[in-house]
Amino acid sequence: MTTLHVLGSGSAGNALALTDDSGTLLIDAGFSAREVVRRAATAGLDLTRTVGIVLTHEHGDHTSGVARLARQLAVPVLASLGTWDRLRPRMPLVPFQPLTLMGRVEIGGYQIEACPISHDAVQPVALRITSLGGHRVVVAYDLGRPTTGVRYLLRQAHAIVLEANHDDLLLRTSGYPPAVQQRIAGSAGHLSNRAAAELLGEVAHAELSAVVLAHLSERCNTSEAARAAVEPVFAGWSTAVHVARQDAPLAPIRLGPV
Repeated sequence: MTTLHVLGSGSAGNALALTDDSGTLLIDAGFSAREVVRRAATAGLDLTRTVGIVLTHEHGDHTSGVARLARQLAVPVLASLGTWDRLRPRMPLVPFQPLTLMGRVEIGGYQIEACPISHDAVQPVALRITSLGGHRVVVAYDLGRPTTGVRYLLRQAHAIVLEANHDDLLLRTSGYPPAVQQRIAGSAGHLSNRAAAELLGEVAHAELSAVVLAHLSERCNTSEAARAAVEPVFAGWSTAVHVARQDAPLAPIRLGPV
């Protein structure tokens, strides 16, 4: 059985994990190593079985605990070449395995596909991870707009972790300066609730068992607003919609037989 663990997501830190019979794959580690370990224990996640840490991009809310965790767990970091080039000075003695853009790499029992996304980072990526049991899990957050590559990864996913960063009205009334609002809502910024719902409507299918709305802005969004935008997409479907929390892990999301 493949299980998705959402240890936390938001502007102050992001960390996810997949587990199956082949081990644990961490996806981003944007909290301190100690905090990731604490949250993993709370979620019942066994980090001693970790086979690697895969990164979406270099921003601190996705990477602050990576170096120490990789050394403690004695595992490699997987990232795009651009992301690794930016992080390398902070990663002494950490082994590196490059992601192949629009290709596939393997680690443990996991196959990882990556595609470029539109965000204000060096070489950010969305990920599609296929477990040993055949479950396809897509992680796509910190993206200003969906690209053809992202749509390709999302199709036929069994679980999706997708950014729903802001509500359009709450952003406009947030008090942020206009330039900041434009950056957040721009093509290299963050996906809105409305845009997330539209994208999910394009790729929804009967075998999609779980959607996690992630990277919500504390100032420009609420879990209720994100749910209200997305849940109508799955009316009459068996897809479960979850909203990631910044302050605590979600309950483990177990994916059924493929």
